[in-house]
Amino acid sequence: MAKSSLGTIAAMALAGGLAAAAESTGNYATDLARVYGGYQRILALKEACDTAIPAARAVNGKAFAAWEQQHRALLQDLRQRVEAMIRAASKDKDEYVRNLGKYEGDILLQRKEYRDLLLALGADELRAQCQRVPETLKAADANLARVYAAELETLRKRK
Repeated sequence: MAKSSLGTIAAMALAGGLAAAAESTGNYATDLARVYGGYQRILALKEACDTAIPAARAVNGKAFAAWEQQHRALLQDLRQRVEAMIRAASKDKDEYVRNLGKYEGDILLQRKEYRDLLLALGADELRAQCQRVPETLKAADANLARVYAAELETLRKRK
């Protein structure tokens, strides 16, 4: 796997909205980035709400934990696939460790940028979004397997 494919993961991890999944590209790295990006956007929303509306942290945390449990197998699979791409692009264990840190750092930075965009919304708009987190996480748009079904089909063609 080329390093440019790994860059795709980091660069696309947060591009677009959660429900903005388009048709699958058929490209493994791009489709993996789309699905993993959907997960990262949900994390960014939780983090933004935890920061902006501390009073909602417990309720949203419980809803997020339930959502994460529901998607546990898929999230584990995504993490393993990202790590496998990084391993395949690395010539040895030392390079793997460096690459893992680099790309995970890139993803975290992009998630922070998305979180900061959410925090920059007007207080009323962000408060409304944060109060809807439990319902949002139960909605069809938060079901990664459903929203990204075409992309997951591409991913599952590769073991």
